[in-house]
Amino acid sequence: MAKAIVKMPEEFLLKISRLESKTDDIVPKVLEAGGNVVLQKVKSNLQAVIGRATKRRSKSTGELLRSIGLSKARQDRNGDYNVKVGFAEPRGDGGSNAKLANILEYGKHGQPARPFLKPAKSASKSACEKAMIDKLEEELRQI
Repeated sequence: MAKAIVKMPEEFLLKISRLESKTDDIVPKVLEAGGNVVLQKVKSNLQAVIGRATKRRSKSTGELLRSIGLSKARQDRNGDYNVKVGFAEPRGDGGSNAKLANILEYGKHGQPARPFLKPAKSASKSACEKAMIDKLEEELRQI
């Protein structure tokens, strides 16, 4: 599965340092605000590529699109907070949503690639950063 990393702007990191004891409450809210921007772009891109440019009639059930979601912000073993856009597993038919997404993103023999993740990352980067900064400033005003 593709992995996308969006680094926080330096200005954003400096503002975070003012949070002190409220960091563990505010940082997840800020990351989820940015993650929601990326999630919406991934969903719209996925919806645009499903069933497009196929030789046969699409057999799409909509399950892949319904399975995409955003994880809660969690702290990893290095102390970094992360949110992830991903697919719920397993599918109703026992298959893997991640496998289908991978086939769409990169293609397979006889099926051209129809990327939706990488373009979503590129297209939503600045909007994601802005959403995180706006949410942080909103939270800072409440302190």
